[in-house]
Amino acid sequence: MSSKRIAIGVRPPANPQAEAWIRQGDANGVQKSDLYTARLTLDVTPSMRARIKVSAFTQGVTVAELLRALLEREFPEHTP
Repeated sequence: MSSKRIAIGVRPPANPQAEAWIRQGDANGVQKSDLYTARLTLDVTPSMRARIKVSAFTQGVTVAELLRALLEREFPEHTP
């Protein structure tokens, strides 16, 4: 049994400007919600799920965005 190694190509040269941009990131664009997240699971009826999805669609947002906004309104963060 012979072992044949298939060589893969050499990595193309990197664009230094693109690499710097990637490493820099956008610190101003990072929000608290991007850093700290936790999954929340709950049971809803199929009809309620459908109503939530239709409402999100008509508002032009995702279900997650709609529910986050709802929870934020109901449970605002109180800062001292």
